[in-house]
Amino acid sequence: MGVPLDPAALRHVPLFGSLSDEELGALAPLFNELSFTLGHKITTEGRPGFGFFVIESGTAKVTVHGEERAALGPGSYFGEIALLDEDGTRAATVTTESEVTAHVLSGREFRPLVQGNPELAWSLLQGLWRMLGREDEPLSPPPAD
Repeated sequence: MGVPLDPAALRHVPLFGSLSDEELGALAPLFNELSFTLGHKITTEGRPGFGFFVIESGTAKVTVHGEERAALGPGSYFGEIALLDEDGTRAATVTTESEVTAHVLSGREFRPLVQGNPELAWSLLQGLWRMLGREDEPLSPPPAD
């Protein structure tokens, strides 16, 4: 068993940026630690996506249509849309450039937490709004019951 994901590592992820410390504390234990060898394709462009990844150690590169777009290292993350669109395909290939340890959260683990916690679901909608670049437009909370 690896080192559990520190909930603070999720604070800088826009999708999770509106979550309270308590909500992040409920989310972090749902991540599983995985290890990848040098040269492993963690995700492949155009193929179905599996989960959201946070890199604990090591480095990887992101390519789109064969062109390098980004370098990833400890604290980097990718795949958050796969939590919301499990049937979608990956927009990029992520290939390790060293041995990589990452924490992964699958939609199957994520969905029950969201479905059982309306406050957390609302916070996630606010984070999604920010991801879409709409943060200057008001997003009114749902009416109280």
